[in-house]
Amino acid sequence: MAEDFAELINQMPGNGWTKDMGVRITRATVDEVHCEWEVQEKHLQGYGIVHGGVHCGVIETIASVGAHLVAMSRGQRVVGLENHTSFIRAVSGGKLTAEARPVTRGRHTQVWEGWVRDAEGKLVARGSVRLICLEQTEKLAGRALEPGNAG
Repeated sequence: MAEDFAELINQMPGNGWTKDMGVRITRATVDEVHCEWEVQEKHLQGYGIVHGGVHCGVIETIASVGAHLVAMSRGQRVVGLENHTSFIRAVSGGKLTAEARPVTRGRHTQVWEGWVRDAEGKLVARGSVRLICLEQTEKLAGRALEPGNAG
């Protein structure tokens, strides 16, 4: 069984967006990442439903966590290249959960799929995130990717 890094990730500094959104990682391994959050007013758009950007952000976050866990054992960092998220069902409240699983965990790129579900288990959004794996010393936008400088 893969090691679960959820509590360690939740305690890390620098998780500003994730913490601000109230997202809590509940499982984080190289095979799957899960999270949950309670819908609040800050998640809603003008029509009173969860903003699609929240779903995109959550799917990208958990895909990135999983890809990072795979890449760090190889001395690499990951950076998102694409996020394709589809909105399936509108929600305006309650507890939401999300999970991500790898499609590919290649040496140069990874693809992870994610699903957001409501409290009844109904699919709310689904997405796919493609990430590039970079050696820690490779540059991105003129900045070296070193510990503490994730880009």
